[in-house]
Amino acid sequence: MPGSLDYSDLDYLFAPTDSPHEHPLLNRKRYIKRFHRMMTMHYLITQWFGTFLHDGKKVVKTILFPKDEKEVAERLLMIKKGKILEEEKELVKGWKDVVTNDVRLSKIAEYHPNVSLFKTVEIKPETYGFNLGLLQKASVKVAESETMEYLEKKDLQVIQMIKSFDDLVSFSNNLSERLNEWNSLPSPDDSIIVISELKKQVEHTIDSLEEAILQRMQKVAPNLATVAGPLLGARLIMLAGGLDRLARMPASTIQIIGAERALFRYKHGEGTPPKHGVIFQHHLMRKVKPSQRGKVARLVAAKCATAAKADVFTKRDLSAELKKDITKRLREIQHV
Repeated sequence: MPGSLDYSDLDYLFAPTDSPHEHPLLNRKRYIKRFHRMMTMHYLITQWFGTFLHDGKKVVKTILFPKDEKEVAERLLMIKKGKILEEEKELVKGWKDVVTNDVRLSKIAEYHPNVSLFKTVEIKPETYGFNLGLLQKASVKVAESETMEYLEKKDLQVIQMIKSFDDLVSFSNNLSERLNEWNSLPSPDDSIIVISELKKQVEHTIDSLEEAILQRMQKVAPNLATVAGPLLGARLIMLAGGLDRLARMPASTIQIIGAERALFRYKHGEGTPPKHGVIFQHHLMRKVKPSQRGKVARLVAAKCATAAKADVFTKRDLSAELKKDITKRLREIQHV
């Protein structure tokens, strides 16, 4: 019967915790106590239109959400983010032995994911004056909100900025080559002046964009900007697919990020494994001997990993400490 209590679900109440040497009377009292608890248990169930307490046979307490698409969407977003609703906290006040199958609610109810009542109970929105049209509108609001949150992520702005920067640098280099070839002609056309002006404009835009990246990186990933430099830090974020993903990468992956083609060739029996990827652009790589670059790449990658984790998780300023560690370790590498 839908919504009825299946006592087999509550075997955890009768777990074999009793000692074999325990007196039978004490054993019986314990089982009676557990059975009484089973009979007084209530089930916390949250639907898109409200939150409910169920006693195994019927709903005994209800708190409905406002019949407004924005209000419903707000609560759906909170649930998706793992937050406990105020209505849920209010619902369980004064009630004992409340059970939930939602780990999100484990702080206000006892978590038991395998109770079948949660799968069979039917609480219909129509019973409480709600309709699926409201759910559809609220779902659209949720999708719009999640899209806006995604687009407003600061590291996404960094990714677009560094992509544009690299595109403009490449374009500027192509213009330089074209102008050099054009100037080598005996009688260059006056149109060369237009291309020269275009190149100046592109270079000005590159300078402005570089400054913008520097400022953005100081806000988004200050530790990473210090360790890697703003431009390289931005490229690492871009290649990782975001700052959060970069922060979850091991240092060994960060070390070779950007060298995927070389790694692919090596895995297919061609060449040697790459020692570094885009991290080769770090200014320290140009200050050491070729034989020391592998160690320096590992050093920089390790500190970039620490910096990214600090920027994402702890928000602590480790820049001075990381710079000191790099300087110390670099001296050791150079004097080996």
